[in-house]
Amino acid sequence: MGFNVSLSGINAANADLNVTANNIANVNTTGFKQSRAEFADLFSATSYGLSKNAVGSGVRLTNVAQQFSQGNNEQTGRSLDMAISGEGFFTMTMNGARVYSRAGNFQTDQAGYVINPQGARLQVFAPNADGTNFDAGRLTDLQLLTTDSPPKQTTGVNISFTLPANAKTPTVTDFDPADSNSYNHSTGGITVYDSLGVSHTQTSYFVKTATTNQWQVYNFVDGQQVGAATPMAFNESGALTNPANGKIAFTAFSPTTGAGDLSLTLDISGSTQYGEKFALRNTQQDGYAAGKLNEITVSEEGVVYARYSNGDDRPLGQVALTTFNNAQGLEAKGNNLWVETFNSGTPRTGAPDSSNLGKVQAGSLEASTVDLTEQLVNMITAQRNFQANSQMVSTQDQITQTIINLR
Repeated sequence: MGFNVSLSGINAANADLNVTANNIANVNTTGFKQSRAEFADLFSATSYGLSKNAVGSGVRLTNVAQQFSQGNNEQTGRSLDMAISGEGFFTMTMNGARVYSRAGNFQTDQAGYVINPQGARLQVFAPNADGTNFDAGRLTDLQLLTTDSPPKQTTGVNISFTLPANAKTPTVTDFDPADSNSYNHSTGGITVYDSLGVSHTQTSYFVKTATTNQWQVYNFVDGQQVGAATPMAFNESGALTNPANGKIAFTAFSPTTGAGDLSLTLDISGSTQYGEKFALRNTQQDGYAAGKLNEITVSEEGVVYARYSNGDDRPLGQVALTTFNNAQGLEAKGNNLWVETFNSGTPRTGAPDSSNLGKVQAGSLEASTVDLTEQLVNMITAQRNFQANSQMVSTQDQITQTIINLR
């Protein structure tokens, strides 16, 4: 029996060495979680249980437990590299099956789908039609867009300015945009866009009237007047009183580009009449031209954005993270992938930085959790255990030989 006990110790030490060797081999594997060999003692029992002087029957390997601790997130600067800070796994599909990983070294295939090196596709929550929220009940493959961003027609122009309270009426009474003596000030050119993304120039001209605190504003697009002159009035404190809502609707401008009519609304609310100098404080408009794809970015909440040269940011989806009641119950499939089992419990999928799920750190990868110094110490310990059990076999052999040689 002593030989079997020592043999079980040798097998256990060898298993410990194998686990340590696997950890050391994966010291640089992205998203790798080190394992720990767990052992239990053995006793031979009868139907009446163990006697009080029973001697153990050795040891056996009961489990190789993965240790799902957080690894260091190391910066890579690559937009499709992602790391999870906290709980959760990236959710992916491979050949129709759901798989999970902590390794975020993603790339794109020929169709633009985001995949891991083995071809598993990253799953995201699809954006709703409004582009501001995501459908948490629907997972889809993340596919990067390579098309241009379509233009957006300008519908509103917002300007705020300060007109000089001591302004005089122009010396030329008939307004003419080509004659600077017929108006006091102008906004210069504000670029607006038609439905095809072609730019046009909108300009407002301000003319002081003979009436105190009153002005006229003339609006043009590409040198063509859009609507009659609109009166503006200010109170004794310099606040705008007319138009009452601060908005001026232009008549439709018909571009020669083949685009639809350009109907604009000018918002001048917040404009004032103070002091002695004209000041154009702010100009904004809500349209833009067609844009080229500049970059792909990922927020901490896992929202993947396509950013275009025209300033348009389009959400492509929100990375789906999955967690389990018992992560150690997951079955390792190799290639940094796990699949659920009965022991892992039912997967719970949600958005990053919600519930107990971690955040997504873009441009980073989670390093292996293997501590090389610790593993080298474990290796020495397992080696000594192997030698000790081997020595027990040798000792048992010597004792047996001594008994055989008795006369």
